[in-house]
Amino acid sequence: MSSLFLLFLLPFLCHSLPLCRNSCGNIEIDYPFAVDDGCGAPLYRNMLNCSTTFATNTTISTTDLFFETPSGSYKVESIDYASKSLTIYDPSMSTCTILQPHHDFVLSDVQSALIPPSPDTVFALMNCSIDSPVLNHYKSLCFNFSDDHSCDELYGSCTSFKIFQMLSNDTPPACCFTSYNTVKFMSMNILDCTHYTTFYDADKLKGEKPLDWSYGMKLSYGLPDTGCDRCRKSGGTCGFDVETEGTLCICSAAVNSSRECAAGTVEGGIGEAHTGSVLPSLLSLSTILFAFSTFFFL
Repeated sequence: MSSLFLLFLLPFLCHSLPLCRNSCGNIEIDYPFAVDDGCGAPLYRNMLNCSTTFATNTTISTTDLFFETPSGSYKVESIDYASKSLTIYDPSMSTCTILQPHHDFVLSDVQSALIPPSPDTVFALMNCSIDSPVLNHYKSLCFNFSDDHSCDELYGSCTSFKIFQMLSNDTPPACCFTSYNTVKFMSMNILDCTHYTTFYDADKLKGEKPLDWSYGMKLSYGLPDTGCDRCRKSGGTCGFDVETEGTLCICSAAVNSSRECAAGTVEGGIGEAHTGSVLPSLLSLSTILFAFSTFFFL
């Protein structure tokens, strides 16, 4: 009987659960991003996923934030809201210490427009054939960076890439430092390069050896002008209608507004649910509790 009673109450208890989480693991989640549908900006809907995994045969769990793309899930290392950048890492990508089979990095058209890799994120195409487009017709797409870094440095300094030099009789195979726009329009098969790696903050790597480079990608995003500042200043949380994707200012468990919260309507800001009314819900819950007590104990 107690189990039946708890199951009946569950929908009412769920009204008090947080709607807009403001963190995932140790990473702060703020506008325009969100991990709960209906929160943040609709343009960034479903781009982030907060996932908890448990170690085998233990109760130890790890919660991580992932950036979802057509080519896979990429772990989010950090989000810098001041510089409007997000750094991600691909665990299956080759680096200076590990060599892994290549795969394409693909963003959706919306992601390519809203949150592309930053200009200081470099794609290094490794072990390219002599027929590679970036070594012939599109040779201008390749560059050295920071004035003192070249492909030969990667082959000579990185344990994982030395194998290419060994297999080519000590003559380093072709390589290309390029930008995201190159891999955006040409797949790795078209580029005819067997492996790639990426690193960011390229303009800060002058004099740094490849082992010390920041491997991964930095993505740059913009803030959509949806009046979120106005909502925040009134004490609300920025969100949107999940059906129409029209912007909302979540003011309390009882009130949503299209712009800002009126005085006296704000209840806790981020983390408040916005389904139903607080006072009516409490009154309804009291009525239900009374009805159940009457039904079971008469």
